[in-house]
Amino acid sequence: MEYRPTQELLKLLEAIESRTWDGLVWRHMFANNPPTRANELGARWNPPGVPAIYCSLDHATALAEGNYAVAVQSLRPTVKRTIYNLRVHLEKVLDLSSRSKLLELGIGEVELSDVDHTGCQRIGGAVEWLEHDGLLVPSARTSGLNLVIFTRKRGPATDFEIVGSEVLES
Repeated sequence: MEYRPTQELLKLLEAIESRTWDGLVWRHMFANNPPTRANELGARWNPPGVPAIYCSLDHATALAEGNYAVAVQSLRPTVKRTIYNLRVHLEKVLDLSSRSKLLELGIGEVELSDVDHTGCQRIGGAVEWLEHDGLLVPSARTSGLNLVIFTRKRGPATDFEIVGSEVLES
């Protein structure tokens, strides 16, 4: 089923100016999955069917996000864990890193950290619908920021350069 945002939400998001984004990000991956692999099943900021790559703007946030993914598993994963450092260039990113901006869109602290991702997915899906390449948002795990990269209209490996990687100790 294709995601369809409301006109009201689209108007609110269209009022926010997008910008280019160029820089380094960190991405936590399990097993031998490449860092350019998109999540198509849905997560906090992407509804199912809207592929996205989740990155963090700093190493500590990427590690916290990965540690949380391990902690919520009923059986602790024993596969290799890697944090990749990537250089990314995006043309059209919407910055929703301000908690006040998120509140205007109906996302408070509860929605940001809730296991029900419906509110955040509604916003992420609308951002992708408007053909933005990415979305800057606060991490639900730390005070850091995450960059959610939408890949459906750009291809998963476009404008990514692997700068380095670190295999984590189990």
